[in-house]
Amino acid sequence: MNVISYTPFQDPESLYALNETLLEAEDLRGLNMLMSFTGYSDAGHVVHQIATELSEHLPAEPVAIFDIDQLVDYRSRRPRMTFTEDHLSDYRPPSLVLYRFIDALGKPFLFLTGSEPDLQWERFTLAVLGLVRRLDVNLTAWVHSVPMPVPHTRPIGATVHGNRPDLIEGISAWKTTLEIPSMIGHVLEYRLAKENRNVVGYAIHVPHYLSDAEYPPAAVAGLEYLGAAAALMLPSERLREAGRAVERQIAEQVESSADVQAVVANLEKQYDDHSDGTARRSLLAGDGDELPDADELGAAVEAYLASRDAGSADGTGPGIG
Repeated sequence: MNVISYTPFQDPESLYALNETLLEAEDLRGLNMLMSFTGYSDAGHVVHQIATELSEHLPAEPVAIFDIDQLVDYRSRRPRMTFTEDHLSDYRPPSLVLYRFIDALGKPFLFLTGSEPDLQWERFTLAVLGLVRRLDVNLTAWVHSVPMPVPHTRPIGATVHGNRPDLIEGISAWKTTLEIPSMIGHVLEYRLAKENRNVVGYAIHVPHYLSDAEYPPAAVAGLEYLGAAAALMLPSERLREAGRAVERQIAEQVESSADVQAVVANLEKQYDDHSDGTARRSLLAGDGDELPDADELGAAVEAYLASRDAGSADGTGPGIG
């Protein structure tokens, strides 16, 4: 069966507005581009933390602003508002923007960030590819996060993918073959690779039992991977300090429950068994490299999930005990 190539009914360039003033004043060609999108999987709030850290600590200016009304289904992903006593005090609409940032050493880079489109993926992909060509982007590096049955007591792992072996080999903790639900980042990576554009993606592994809470150590890992790939000095000190505080809270909660300690020990054994001479195998895989089903994954963290409610309800922290 022949695959039909997509031809947009509307010009992809009409999907965004360019900052012509910035483009006239500064040559943005040949820069590296980072990407992160919220809306699908953001275990440990990694993408949110990274975007917040960059926007609060580095100077930025928009290069292209996408028409979010054409891309987001508001009723399936309703924007957040703040109700204060007797009035609405804040509205946080979705956005999707390509920025020019300056890192801590004065090096410019591009950052495409915001809400993952619900609609018009093909047209949006063509629009981004057009910007990549126009700006002759050197390397595209993107990050997202996934919940994994791994212990918080071991180094943060990542599944790395793309077409740059020097940025992949020796890093990825998961090498297997399977079908996955795609994110817009996956589609962009696939199309960029088809055009022989340098691209690399990092899926940060977040302990399953911490995936619903902010987990700063995973965000720090994401920043480190992105910074190393794009040769950038990215801010992470505040997240490192927050991570140390979170880890102390987790340690205290683990110490208070023998059941939780047992689950952590089992996860540590599984991690260590796959990190000696067989680190290339999936941390999810069994002896025959088959992937466990959802019931097996759920059983690995069932004790955590059952004990989280008390900690989450009183606001004492990540809530694992």
